[in-house]
Amino acid sequence: MKGKVCVFGSFNLDVVAVMNRFPMPGESLTAHTSMMGPGGKGANQATAALRAGARVHYIGKIGNDDFGMFARRHLEKTGFDAITLFTCKEKPTGNALIYVAGDDAENMISVYPGANTTVTAAEVTRCQPTVAAADILLVQLENNLSAIQRMIDNARAGGTFVIMNPAPWQKVTDALLAKVDLLTPNSTEAMQLTGVKVTDFASAQQAAEKLHRKGARQVIITLGVCGALLSVADQPPLRIPLFPAQPLDTTGAGDAFNGALAARLASGDELPQAALFASAYASLCVERSGAAHSMPSYAEALARLQAYPECVPETLGECV
Repeated sequence: MKGKVCVFGSFNLDVVAVMNRFPMPGESLTAHTSMMGPGGKGANQATAALRAGARVHYIGKIGNDDFGMFARRHLEKTGFDAITLFTCKEKPTGNALIYVAGDDAENMISVYPGANTTVTAAEVTRCQPTVAAADILLVQLENNLSAIQRMIDNARAGGTFVIMNPAPWQKVTDALLAKVDLLTPNSTEAMQLTGVKVTDFASAQQAAEKLHRKGARQVIITLGVCGALLSVADQPPLRIPLFPAQPLDTTGAGDAFNGALAARLASGDELPQAALFASAYASLCVERSGAAHSMPSYAEALARLQAYPECVPETLGECV
C-alpha cells in the first residue's frame, strides 16, 4: 500500500540563471541558459513524495495574480491525490531568483515569500481532517511560523508523524522542536539552529546532540558531497552515503531528499532504509535541471539503489 503524505508548504515561481560562476557585487554576467518554472520547497517536496511512490495531499497558498494562475494550472496536472490551495488578495504569489554556477552546480537563491506567509488560523483549521488522515506531515519554514506551529499541533493531536525541514531557516523555539518527530536540516541550518559550525561528521554529531538536548528526538543532517548523518537520541549515529552522480543542478537536492524520505517512511520503511533511498533519489535529481521538473520516479531511484549495493548506512560510533 502507498502511504499518505500531507505536505504543507510554499509554492514559488522560480526564475533560474545558469552561470560559469556567481557574479560579484555590482557585476553583470551573461548566463548560459535561463528558465522559469514551478518551485517552492513545499510544492517541490510534495512532487518528490508523489514521484517516490506516496499518495500526496498538498496544502499551499498563492496570490491572486498571473503567477497564481500558473501555480494552480501546474499543481492540478501534477497528479496529487488532492490539493488545498488558498488565495491571498493582498500579497502576490511567492517567487525565487536562482543562480546555478560552476562545475559542481552549486546554487544561490533569493526568495520573496509573498502569499506563502499569510496562512491564517482559520485556513489551518480547515486542513485538520486532512492532516489527521495522513501517515506523515511534511513541513518547511517558508510559510508563516504561526501557521506551521498550528499545523504541527494538529498533526500531533491526530497521531500523524511530523517531519520538519527547517529551510529556509527562521528562529524556532525548543518547544516546537520537541513536537517534531524528525528534523532534517542541512549543515548551514544545523549551524543556525545550534551555533555549531558543521563541516564534517564529527561537527555534525555535535550539532545533532545539541538538537537532541533541545528536544528533537530524530535528526538527519545532510552534508552535501559527504552524504548525511542520521542521529537518534541515545543511539549510535549512522552515516548515510552519497550515491555517485554527475551534478548538473543541485537546487532541488534537499527537496528531493525530504520528499522521498517522507514517501518511504509513509510506506513503512525504517528510518535508515528510508534515508538511504532518499539519498539515491536525490542523486538522480541533481543530474537534471529545474527542481520541480527534475524529480525522478520510484523505479529510477530503486534502480540506482540496487546499482550500488556497497552504499549502505554505516555506524559511526563516536566521531573523532
